[in-house]
Amino acid sequence: MEKKEIVLELKHVRKDFGNGPVLKDISLQLHKGEVMVFIGPSGCGKSTLLRCINGLEGIQGGEILLNGKLISTENTKWSEVRQKIGMVFQSYDLFPHMTVMENILLGPVKVQGRNRKEAEQEAERLLERVGLSDKQRAFPAQLSGGQKQRAAIVRALIMKPQILLFDEVTAALDPEMVREVLDVMLELAKSGGTMMIVTHELSFAKAVADRIIFLDDGIIVESGTPEEFFTRQKTERAQRFLNTFIFREEKGGDEA
Repeated sequence: MEKKEIVLELKHVRKDFGNGPVLKDISLQLHKGEVMVFIGPSGCGKSTLLRCINGLEGIQGGEILLNGKLISTENTKWSEVRQKIGMVFQSYDLFPHMTVMENILLGPVKVQGRNRKEAEQEAERLLERVGLSDKQRAFPAQLSGGQKQRAAIVRALIMKPQILLFDEVTAALDPEMVREVLDVMLELAKSGGTMMIVTHELSFAKAVADRIIFLDDGIIVESGTPEEFFTRQKTERAQRFLNTFIFREEKGGDEA
């Protein structure tokens, strides 16, 4: 079997906000075309890890390498790195005074200097792909939460990143809107996208992931395929976490 190339590598990454480490010793490799899903209790460091990878937070120890090149340095040009590592946030972060199309074109035209007409044609194709063809001229205030999140995904995709990071992108959505966003992400995964996803949606994690990373208290407790994680947990901590979720689902509770 052909070995897939490593696009991102973390070596002993440590993050401390000053009151104790949030990430204690994180080492992992992400391969081209792999979908890696991070799950774990709130406050375990999942979102912080993505923010460190994208340069939104500095690290206090270890190394982060993109295509074998060290990017966790003071001299890193993060504006260039972020064209290769796109990120979609829980809060959408669309500019309210711009239409959906203007939001999407900002990066490729202003940052990458691409031809506006070509970028617009690509944006139209991507908007059709996520079911938003009729919302090109709409402003964010005119969209539902699910529509805003799909627009934010298109805005990230049009930059042609090597890796896409998704940070709890359904957490702020009403339950009926969650499915439409997860369906888009599932389609992206099936088309070979390289992705790192933080989610509380366990059924989605099971369906989309090539590998599940279970984080707790700033360390990787378990790493394996969805089948391994959901049927053959190696640790008592992972068993307790999953049992809590199953109990909530049986009670009809919220997973967030």
